[in-house]
Parts: sequence; structure tokens; C-alpha cells
Amino acid sequence: MLANFLIGLREGLEAALVVGILVAYLVKTERRDLLPRVWAGVGAAIAVSAGFGALLTFGPKGLSFEAQEAIGGTLSLVAVGFVTWMIFWMSRQARYMKAELEARVDAAAANGIGLAVVALLAVGREGLETALFLWAATKATGSSTAPLLGAVLGLAVAVVLGILVYRGALRLDLRKFFTWTGAFLVVVAAGVLSYGIHDLQEAGILPGLGNLAFDVSGVVPPGSWYGTVLKGTVNFTPATTWLQLVCWFAYLVPVMALFIRGVRRPATAPAAAVPPAGAAAPDPVSTPQGTSA
Repeated sequence: MLANFLIGLREGLEAALVVGILVAYLVKTERRDLLPRVWAGVGAAIAVSAGFGALLTFGPKGLSFEAQEAIGGTLSLVAVGFVTWMIFWMSRQARYMKAELEARVDAAAANGIGLAVVALLAVGREGLETALFLWAATKATGSSTAPLLGAVLGLAVAVVLGILVYRGALRLDLRKFFTWTGAFLVVVAAGVLSYGIHDLQEAGILPGLGNLAFDVSGVVPPGSWYGTVLKGTVNFTPATTWLQLVCWFAYLVPVMALFIRGVRRPATAPAAAVPPAGAAAPDPVSTPQGTSA
């Protein structure tokens, strides 16, 4: 529940910031008549994301055990790839997200559905990534309502925070927020990767299912409260194969090192984001690299 709460909170806050930037820019430029297009795009993005989540949940029903494990393992690996890309994208590019979105709004405002498409793509990307990773994380921790409840609570809190930030009632150090949650998601992703490898082993695609690196089920019973906590937060499995263990370390160590290195490195503007001479620099406020929002 905790892991999915933080996933929902982080991804939901990203989407809430995107919507807040779009709405604030239209209000600031006195184009309130275009707001319905933004909300139409947001609604479509939510519907597509929910449909994708339902497809992931109910689509494999009726297939053989091996086929279900093969699909689950493959999608878990895809989810790890998506969340890894998202973590590094946020740490490098999100400083200029506001300027980029405002430029897209200006370009799409003259088109009847262009603004709705901008909102659909901006929010839909976050929604699809969230649906896929939440599905993979929930599957890795077992069938339960707790992971889903945690995700829903995280998204609800993100919406509330997004509204408060937009109205100026709350100031967040988003740089610290995305740094700590990013580091946590790297650990969660490593667990999802390990679980995906196990699924592929059970499907017979990868070898080594019976070759255990360790089995501490007697010390950490899966049904114990501490076993449940470890399973639900970092996807720890008491009986882990060598291939799972190797893949876990092979992902966690280099990815965490690169993430920490990227966080410590001073942010530099990409060439496309550098303003022309005499123009105002992109406002980092309300973005993860800014000090507050």
C-alpha cells in the first residue's frame, strides 16, 4: 500500500502540475474560453488510462498459466523501462516543462481540437505510465485491495496538493520531493524487475527457476507483518533465484548511482530551452528543479 501510495502521489502530482500550468497560462493570457478544451483532453486522458489499466487487469484472464506469466513478466520489464525513463526525464528536463507547455498552447490555440490534444498527450503519458507501473507493482506484491487503495489515496492527495499549489495556498520544495520519491522508485523498480524475471522463469522463457540464491522463508515468513512490509515496499521475496538476484543488483546499483549523480549535477539548460537575447528566462517555479511552487 505504501509503495503504491507514493507511486500514485508522485505520478499524480506530475499530472496535476501539467494541468495547473496549462490552466494558469490560459487564465493569465485571458483565454478562459479555451479551458473546456483542456478539460476535455484531461478527461480523455483519464479514460484512456483507466481503460488501459482494465485491459492489463482483465485481458490475460482465460489464458494458460504459462501465457499469463509470460505476459506479466514482459509487461513488468516494460514498466521498469518506462519508470526509469520517467525518473531521469524529470531530473533533466522538467525544469523547462512550463515553457515547453506554454509554447505548445500558443501553437495549438488556433486549432479547434489542438489544445485538447496537447492536454491529452501531456496528461495521458503520465496516466499510461502510472497504470502500467501500478499494475506491475500490484501484481508483484500479490492480489489485494491494499495496493489499489494506496494508489487511489496517492492520486487523491496529489490532486489536492495540485489544487493548493495552483491557488498559492501551499509551497512545496518540489526538487526534494521528486529526488526522494525518485530514489524510492528506483528501489521499487528493481523489485518489479526481479518479480518480472521470476514470472518469465515460471513461464519457461528464462532458466534457473529452481536455482535459489537464498531461501529465508523460515526467518521472514511471507505471511508475517514484516514479510508483508518488505514485499509491499521493495518487493522482497524470501525465496530468490540467482538470476533474480543478479538482475536486481545489475539494475539497482548503476541506476541509483546515475540518479544520484544526476541529482548532484547542476542543472543546465538544453539548447532548445535557452531564451534568445533580451528575452526572459524560463520560469522554474512550479517545476521539480525549482526551489518552490
